[in-house]
Amino acid sequence: MSVGLDIGTKTIKVVELGQEGGKFVLKAAGAVGYKGTPIDIKLQDEKEMANIAASIKKLFNDARVSSRSVSIALPETQVFTRLLKFPLLNDQEIASAVKWEAEEYIPIPIKDAVVEHQVIERQETGNPPQALILLTAVLRELVEKYVQVLNLAGLNVSSIETELMSMVRSLSVPGATVMIIDFGAKSTDIAIAKDEQLYFSRSIPTAGDAFTRAVAQALGVTPQQAEEYKRTYGLAQNQLEGKVGQSLLPIFKVVAEEVKKAIHYYTLDVKSEGPTTVIISGGTAGLPGAAPVLSDLLGLEVTIGTPFSKIMVDADSAKGLANYAPLYSVAVGLAMR
Repeated sequence: MSVGLDIGTKTIKVVELGQEGGKFVLKAAGAVGYKGTPIDIKLQDEKEMANIAASIKKLFNDARVSSRSVSIALPETQVFTRLLKFPLLNDQEIASAVKWEAEEYIPIPIKDAVVEHQVIERQETGNPPQALILLTAVLRELVEKYVQVLNLAGLNVSSIETELMSMVRSLSVPGATVMIIDFGAKSTDIAIAKDEQLYFSRSIPTAGDAFTRAVAQALGVTPQQAEEYKRTYGLAQNQLEGKVGQSLLPIFKVVAEEVKKAIHYYTLDVKSEGPTTVIISGGTAGLPGAAPVLSDLLGLEVTIGTPFSKIMVDADSAKGLANYAPLYSVAVGLAMR
């Protein structure tokens, strides 16, 4: 059994997978919501940490998760990811070069960071030939806080990675270059994956809460009412005189411009064809009209992520998860690790 635990800003999701005949099989899944400050702020308070641990413990019991060893993901806003280019060195030489040069690329002191790297491509026929390295770094203290919370919940951490690495595993397409857009509450995370490998990642502060504020201001309603209007009507122009959609559209345009910049940077930096498909995930992905509007703004095919498409799921579970599938992209990817 393998378990992925996604501790988001407003919800905690868990997925447990088994394997049968070389294929992943869903054994358990569940989610629980919680309110208040973002997770990285909660981790500075002992009482809040205990509350999160209690929520996780209850979630595992309610979802009937059997394993107590979990993989977790760190929020993109707290992780530094950078694509580096080195000459065609061997793995040992690259590891040594990263060790010496990492400080130049990471905006936190090396002594306070956990630094990892992986060779994602060797361009032997390039001009010049080069190796592409994905460098990631995070504050050691943050990692320790996550581990502490999970230990309080009676769990062991088997692996840690970034949210977008997990999503690439659950959503990307073999042999294709795709863009993944994950709409969270506080940030929208953007990834470009080539042949199921993360090449580019970026996080922007325009996200779900910004959409809700826009609706609240346009309609003069409370944030709670705005959230309901947003989820019910989305970008539909034939509902409420299109007022909800009109208030959301400018923010979608901001996201689209950031996506275009990311694609432009990727094609120049990696010297490769840009993505042909955009996959959207997270809470905002399910808004009525979100996919077609983004498709028009980007001039690309846009689909809603289906993280369980690579998993065998029984009919009853599939029915129960149908409306919430995009929320599980990180947890599924972690369990597939």
